[in-house]
Amino acid sequence: MINQRYKSMLAAKSVIRELSEYATARGREIGYENVFDFSLGNPSVEAPAEYNQAVIHRYQTMSSMDLHGYSPSLGNTQVRGIVADSLRRRFGIPYETRHIFMTSGAAGAIAHAVRAVTSPGDTVLTFAPFFPEYVPYVEGAGARLEIVPARRENFQADTDAFLQMLTPDVQAVLINTPNNPSGALWSEETLEQIAEIMRQKEEEYGHDIFLISDEPYREIIFDGKKTPYPAAFYSNTLTCYSFSKSLSVPGERIGYVAVHPKATEADDLALIFGQISRGIGHNCPASTAQYGIADCIDQTSDLSVYETNMNLLYDALIDLGFTVTRPGGSFYIFPKCLEEDAIAFCNKAKKYDLILVPSDHFGLPGYFRMAYCLDTDKVRRSLPVLRRFVETEYPGRFL
Repeated sequence: MINQRYKSMLAAKSVIRELSEYATARGREIGYENVFDFSLGNPSVEAPAEYNQAVIHRYQTMSSMDLHGYSPSLGNTQVRGIVADSLRRRFGIPYETRHIFMTSGAAGAIAHAVRAVTSPGDTVLTFAPFFPEYVPYVEGAGARLEIVPARRENFQADTDAFLQMLTPDVQAVLINTPNNPSGALWSEETLEQIAEIMRQKEEEYGHDIFLISDEPYREIIFDGKKTPYPAAFYSNTLTCYSFSKSLSVPGERIGYVAVHPKATEADDLALIFGQISRGIGHNCPASTAQYGIADCIDQTSDLSVYETNMNLLYDALIDLGFTVTRPGGSFYIFPKCLEEDAIAFCNKAKKYDLILVPSDHFGLPGYFRMAYCLDTDKVRRSLPVLRRFVETEYPGRFL
């Protein structure tokens, strides 16, 4: 008999993917240059030349058996050591090889982290607005995802609501900074408040509460700021990372979980991840992708285009009267719609070949997401179209 849980998921496909597919089909009709597709968070800058050269060098100099053979179940040991060394140098936390587990991107990292620190029936908290794929990540582990309401004025964590919702059945808290979809960069003050509440509740309830920190946008930061590192504030942290955005290699599906060295059972958690892999068929990511990131561990693509695009859109949206929080990072912006129904708003935008993502699936109705990982020229060309959409569909705003 077909598993009905997964069959039922067919009726709840990713809205983001559906809009991206629509944009692609529309592009075949009118030319993709005429479709302003802000749906999918697919990096728009080239991978560093050094990454391509490193992979080519490996192909030219390594034996086929070594290059293409199975790596250990926890990932290539040398690569894990290189990742640990980078984190140790950058953030001052004494990670060692044994604390790193290589994964197929941040998705694979979160899937392992949730399974390692929850049991079926447990609760995981996250904060609105949130990446909608958190739902299958958590429910696939048999846990239940509950959403802390958004602090709409700046999209920092609502710590009062968090305190009320951090009940004894909560075993993990899943955060994402810089945030998809809002672009919000959580401050040191926010992270310290979250950490202090979690420490208090660990002591009160007599059990661990793990922080699972989803950080694929860690390197995409604006206005000269630095990214506060969540693990620096709380020892029971599992850091989930992907090189998809920093190196512009999303198709390589390469990331890791880093276990804070002071976390409960820190020396065993990577081993536990390996056992989880046996159950979900993960079996470690591609060897060549691991070698590629090892040779470019502290490099990034030229990520400055995202800040350029953000400034163009932010200024235009403010000029058009939108309520929008200025992003601190990522390549997303999350304005408030000009009507309560975000789906209706985004459907109206489609008439102008503006592909916007309604916010309902991000846990916060009434907003829309724009992924501005596009050529800057296309972002500029979208601005008069955005203005025409607003002036035509919402003329009362300009009276």
